[in-house]
Amino acid sequence: MPPIPDRKKGVFETMLVVDGHPVELDAHLERISSSLRALFGSGAPPSAVQLVSERARCIGLGRLRLTIAPDGDGALQGEVVTAQMAPAMVFPAPQRALALRSHLLEGGLGAHKWADRRLLEAAEAATPADSAPLLVDHDAVLEASRANVFAVRGGALLTPPADGRILPGIARARAIEVAAQVGIEVREEAIGLAALAGADEVFLTGSLRGVEPVCALDGAILPAGELSGQIAAGLRRHWLGASEPGAAPEPSTGPPPGRPAR
Repeated sequence: MPPIPDRKKGVFETMLVVDGHPVELDAHLERISSSLRALFGSGAPPSAVQLVSERARCIGLGRLRLTIAPDGDGALQGEVVTAQMAPAMVFPAPQRALALRSHLLEGGLGAHKWADRRLLEAAEAATPADSAPLLVDHDAVLEASRANVFAVRGGALLTPPADGRILPGIARARAIEVAAQVGIEVREEAIGLAALAGADEVFLTGSLRGVEPVCALDGAILPAGELSGQIAAGLRRHWLGASEPGAAPEPSTGPPPGRPAR
């Protein structure tokens, strides 16, 4: 049996930071508070929220990870680590498309973003270095190790339902909103591995990379498409204010962020 996540290690959120501002901060705080209330009966402590703002302030383009866990007395405490990001990692170009390898994880990771990453570390260790794990529950596609999954079939977007087996992604929710705004049909429904392999296009959504194209599944090449570019353009406008599909964020220069602490 795979290890059960250790709830004592808490939960976390990872946010994209642009020019000192965490992207989708309110949504991230609401999600982590929801998990904390479910697990420990209390939301995010104000000190953790203040720490996020303080640490983000000096970041031009980077990522910020907020972890909240109970201390020895059971009080919730927050920790923040930051790191720089290369612009090419945010809304990566088709040339940087990702290959996926399916990995069985019965029941999935659930709806919390666990700080205990042993389940994902085991999946990553079993996955070739040039690929990322795609978590599946028997034949049901769940999510990638770092993002939610979307498939394109007949001009419509399909994505696995947030039924308690996957993390209800913030970028996922925003992508669904963007699709609705431009008249693209979205269906939240079960997707089998064969259906994913036969899709017109596959892409991922995540809070750091935005929209990430997928080029292969279990060694089989997947077709490229244009719909992911439309979703990426809408999400990019919302996050970065950039309208061109190939536009990269141009954060101002500032002091380097603190190095991640282990």
